[in-house]
Amino acid sequence: MEPDDADLLGIYEIAELAGVSRTVVSNWRARDARFPSPAADLRSGPVYRADQIKRYLKRRNRIMAAYTIATINLKGGVGKTTTTAALAEFLSAEFHKKVLVIDLDPQTNLTTILIGEKKWQKLNADGHTLATLFTDALKPEGEAPDFDLNVTLQTNVSPVADVKQVDLLPSSLDLIDVQDRLATMSTGRFFSNNPTDLLRKAVKPILNNYDYVLVDCPPNLGIVTLNGLRISGGYVIPTIPDVLSTYGIPQIQKRVAEFADGIGHDIEEIGVIVSKYRAASTVHQNTVDRLEKDPNLPAVFESIIPEGNDVAAAAEYVRSQTLRQKYGYSGRFNDFHALTKEFIDMVEGKL
Repeated sequence: MEPDDADLLGIYEIAELAGVSRTVVSNWRARDARFPSPAADLRSGPVYRADQIKRYLKRRNRIMAAYTIATINLKGGVGKTTTTAALAEFLSAEFHKKVLVIDLDPQTNLTTILIGEKKWQKLNADGHTLATLFTDALKPEGEAPDFDLNVTLQTNVSPVADVKQVDLLPSSLDLIDVQDRLATMSTGRFFSNNPTDLLRKAVKPILNNYDYVLVDCPPNLGIVTLNGLRISGGYVIPTIPDVLSTYGIPQIQKRVAEFADGIGHDIEEIGVIVSKYRAASTVHQNTVDRLEKDPNLPAVFESIIPEGNDVAAAAEYVRSQTLRQKYGYSGRFNDFHALTKEFIDMVEGKL
């Protein structure tokens, strides 16, 4: 059984998890400076935090573990959802990764990009969205849950024929109302119910079926967003390069760092992704320059997504055979391909 992130592991459990002998683990401890420090030294030997051990093993390529990345910005309309959809599709079709997309934004734009409005309406009417997961938490203790991961998970989504390994957990407009009510949920016996831990508990059985998990967060730092950050190892901030769209970046950094510290789980700043860039705009040029020079802000991706009609059209659910057809032949395919390659390098270099 996969250990919970909060578990403590001894040498035997680490060896079992990694599929190696205890002698090998002892050698890692003695020779590898990256091996985590013990959480405690007991008479029976040292014990280690499971989340730190799993990250160490992932780096050694001893176990498969998904790279889970949240996309977040406190302002809407900055290209966050379009960027998330493009990363998912390019990771699959061009880089042969298996991807899970978790849509936590109640605007549901990412969901409709990937499965279309008609299918989303049917799922929403049947209660097969993530809103049901959060609504279950508000029920009286002992009442049976309605959320069913198996029927909510939509497999092989995207209207692009070449995209074959993208799955989706869809969103719902009902998340707007649910988020406000989550703050009032019962903590349960022994305070076992944590409103920011609902998503992690629900999706834990499937996360490691994927190479990448992309979590599209709402444009706020509320409980639903914190659920997305709880399962994430890092986050990116897609943004238009103007004052209003970038104003909240320090607030995001501060809130995420505080949340990560509170739960004892590292959430890395991966970087800022510039979208809807206009080369002729002095404001855009100056803002990118400011973001790149500010040492207190996350790194800025070198790959920039220019503004263009073909990018806007890619947000529509229109069937096509290839990503070149979807993103047009004017260079946008190359822009998103370069961004995805850099995204992989940035994520796998930091996590």
